[in-house]
Amino acid sequence: MRKILLVDNGSLRPQATLNLRRLAHALSQATGETVEAASLLHSFKIPPEELEGHKAVTLGPLAERYAAQGVTELLILPFFFGPSQALTHYLPERLAEVQASYPQLNVKVALPLVDSQATVDLRLAQLLADNVRERSAGLSHPKVVLVDHGSPIPEVTAVRNYLAGQLSVLLADEASCVTFASMERRDGDAYRFNEPLLEDLLASPTLAHSNVILSMLFLSPGRHAGEGGDIAEICEQAMSCSPDLSVTTTRLVGENDAIVDILVTRLQQALAGEPLLIELPATGADIT
Repeated sequence: MRKILLVDNGSLRPQATLNLRRLAHALSQATGETVEAASLLHSFKIPPEELEGHKAVTLGPLAERYAAQGVTELLILPFFFGPSQALTHYLPERLAEVQASYPQLNVKVALPLVDSQATVDLRLAQLLADNVRERSAGLSHPKVVLVDHGSPIPEVTAVRNYLAGQLSVLLADEASCVTFASMERRDGDAYRFNEPLLEDLLASPTLAHSNVILSMLFLSPGRHAGEGGDIAEICEQAMSCSPDLSVTTTRLVGENDAIVDILVTRLQQALAGEPLLIELPATGADIT
């Protein structure tokens, strides 16, 4: 018996869980497969009354429950842009704990949303471009900044820069420039690959007197990209220091229904046995 889960990192904001559930339902409708939503962390702390009465369950306990019910294959569809440490470290470690009690459980983790090693796929960049166009009405050749959270591993930042290159091509006739920035970074020279920081870029002479559209490389509303979150505070501070600066943010990637098409592809690839991000094979008969 197989279960399919659409999995994000998790947030304490109910909007993130509700959006993940919405997309899992849309994916189910698009593929005919039953897809459920789960988070790696955090969401179980959200009061059920803020989630339409349905408490969120994180991946570890959910996998244990399914395995106890006889599930033998868990197919995980990552709602992540790239191979973050949450996927490559935390997830396999947590599910290995489940397999220690339920060795009949086979775990497959599909590729994240962006696979820069495969044939060029412009769908996510096109989604980002469409989000920018929604905010560019009345603006003549605005400057576009693709902003993400910032990552401690260069492979994830490379995904953002890869998308910025695609976005630059797609908006070549509509934007005066397309660049990228991180919301934050860890201290130390080892993490300089996250530069530039958004607050520094907005304060630079290049942007300080411009119409800027922030292309939001975030999946769901949360404390960073949600209403009144960190990105909003950075933009408000920048505009208060530079009165000629105007910053407009796009909607988030996961709020655009075009993301479902990419998720459908990732699910179909995994079901067909195409390259996976991770596979944790079953180790033997159930010993519980």
